[in-house]
Amino acid sequence: MTLPTDPTDTLGSAAVWGQAAGAVLSSAVELSFWGGVDPASGEVIDRHHPLSGQRLAGRILAIPGGRGSCSGSGVMLELLLNGQGPAGLVFERAEDILTLGVIVAEELFATSVPVVVLPPQSFRALCQAGYAAISGDRVVFADQPLECVPAPGPAPVAGAALELTAADRACLAGEQGQAAQAAMRILVRMAGLQGASRLMDVTQVHVDGCIYTGPGSLAFAERLRDWGGRVAVPTTLNSLSVDRRRWQAQGIDPALGEPAARLGDAYVAMGARPTFTCAPYLLETAPKLGEQVAWAESNAVVYANSVLGARTMKYPDFLDIAIGLTGRAPCAGPHLTEHRRARVRVEVSLPSVVDDAFWPLLGYAVGGVASSRIPVVAGVAHLAPTADDLKAFGAAFATVSAAPMFHIAGVTPEAATVEIATAGQSVPTIALSKRDLAAAWEELNSAGDDPPDLISLGNPHFSLTEIRALAALCQGRQRRPEVAVVVTCGRDILDQAAAEGLTAPLEAFGVRFVTDTCWCMITDPLIPPTARVIMTTSGKYAHYGPGLTGRRFRFGSLADCVAMACIGG
Repeated sequence: MTLPTDPTDTLGSAAVWGQAAGAVLSSAVELSFWGGVDPASGEVIDRHHPLSGQRLAGRILAIPGGRGSCSGSGVMLELLLNGQGPAGLVFERAEDILTLGVIVAEELFATSVPVVVLPPQSFRALCQAGYAAISGDRVVFADQPLECVPAPGPAPVAGAALELTAADRACLAGEQGQAAQAAMRILVRMAGLQGASRLMDVTQVHVDGCIYTGPGSLAFAERLRDWGGRVAVPTTLNSLSVDRRRWQAQGIDPALGEPAARLGDAYVAMGARPTFTCAPYLLETAPKLGEQVAWAESNAVVYANSVLGARTMKYPDFLDIAIGLTGRAPCAGPHLTEHRRARVRVEVSLPSVVDDAFWPLLGYAVGGVASSRIPVVAGVAHLAPTADDLKAFGAAFATVSAAPMFHIAGVTPEAATVEIATAGQSVPTIALSKRDLAAAWEELNSAGDDPPDLISLGNPHFSLTEIRALAALCQGRQRRPEVAVVVTCGRDILDQAAAEGLTAPLEAFGVRFVTDTCWCMITDPLIPPTARVIMTTSGKYAHYGPGLTGRRFRFGSLADCVAMACIGG
């Protein structure tokens, strides 16, 4: 290996063994690959991120870790299969979502890149360098190009210290079939990286991997199906990339509609329930306090842990179905009480007016300052947030935070007080001022005061109470013909709304209901090609939307959205 003057050689922990060299692309800000990186080109499309516009291909990507959507693993898989991915990944902390995408590429498609976690001081030094070379658990970096050398010796055996039952070992040996064997191999590798000493049973799984990120996600699911995969525990499915029943009538391009529908079919064929909702906590099967489950979909994970008090890690796409096929999950992270306590306290200075837009705004601001730490929010319990408020808070929080849950003192079930949420431990305090909230508001309102062409509602999926509120706001009013109003919700919720007589008057007003898919996947023509400004109540969509759609966004309350859609305001 020919080294330039004064290279730095440091050891880390290899999550995926291998070798690579290239120019360093670094940021101190975590990055969600879903909604943040184009899976076809490798361009960073998160317009709020410092790396916006940069391309990952062939570079050593150094970020503290992933954040946001569990579907980042799917995007990583697509990038590696189409040659647009980074040459190597270096993190500051153990990272599950992006790492899992690399592991799946290696296990099922014989394609891989090295993944290394460096200590904070070494990570910060790397971020100042121009070039890096990874060899196993060793990272060399300097200001001049470096040569790639083979990683030393064989890769360590993943999960070697994991305590497996006889049934686990039989599954790993292939006695339960090829699909379950592949699932267990992935599961064992991830459990080892997550620090689990054993696997545990779960009562249910929610699969986010049914989102179509590209040919890789479809090939993964159909391969497991063709290998005889069948879920071992009750399993529900997240939103698809299209309305499975009506995508053709909606004018969706078959280039997206056909593979996206096939992806849903593959998971249903493996025994998953066709719920197709990003809000599984609205189903009758929602878990109870203390129940051990395995959910993917970032907002659902945060709601399950924080509001329901169920226990799940923030499972990446692909690991969700691996758990579904085996019924086993790593006994680590928020499954354990010691990993659920708050690590930071957030004191909130309230604005003079609080409406339903306050909660996603607050979640977005809290997620930004909490980063990967579980927060406890103080000073808002007297506002008595509803389940819908907490849903909106959690979705926005999960968009910019890597933490799997939050606490709100006096509101959420494990935070009767700040002291209970922190388990009596001393934690740092962050003051969230009115100015901080105003800055978050400005960040979510990229369109300023420009009038909207589309009102986007239901990210996460609308609840029955939200449909009732929308019906009350629209009653006796007339929609502007040039403003489209679209609501996404689950099939069960739409059926309940129809039974209450809510959908007919809303459809007469001009509301269009869409099921099975959600706004982070919706494209033209459900988004009218002529639409330039989209208004939403969702902090999550206001963040991801500019990069996903190329449109500018407005953010506000449900009443604000209806007013902007109506003649006379």
